[in-house]
Amino acid sequence: MTSLDFPARPARPSDADRERALHLLREGAAEGRLSQDTFLRRLELVLTAQQHSELSLATADLETRGRVQGALLRAVGRVSAFHLRIRRAWRTERLPKLMLPVPGPIPLSIGRAPGAGLRLNHETVSRTHAELRSEGSGWMLRDLGSTNGTCVNGLRVVGEVPVGPGDHISFGTMDYVLTER
Repeated sequence: MTSLDFPARPARPSDADRERALHLLREGAAEGRLSQDTFLRRLELVLTAQQHSELSLATADLETRGRVQGALLRAVGRVSAFHLRIRRAWRTERLPKLMLPVPGPIPLSIGRAPGAGLRLNHETVSRTHAELRSEGSGWMLRDLGSTNGTCVNGLRVVGEVPVGPGDHISFGTMDYVLTER
């Protein structure tokens, strides 16, 4: 008997195929599109499937709806974020300017304390809030464990970050735009 005499069987689903199907089931359950019982029944079908068609039956309604829903959610997200970008741009243009000091060996301390180099008298600014120091041809900003945080361009400072002219800096709720002399 030659190999041509045996009937050809379809390939069994691979582990990667099963993982894709399980991923779709998990997403469907997390989004509330599958009840707990339906999820468990389909989970068993996916794990015991002998053919690709069985996997397709278990996830058919999740695949098509997921693509359309994903595209719709991305479109809504872009439209929703548009007004935030406009507000950020408008707000940045109107922010007070904070002029970078003359570079020197001593860092500029920022806070509410009377001895601070840049004293910001606001309740959201800590007594010793941050420190700005020159390094080479640039500047480094470090948060000193302030309660309300220091942000650069909307991202909270952890450790030390480089800053320069045009950067949006926040000490608590006090916002500034860095400028050069």
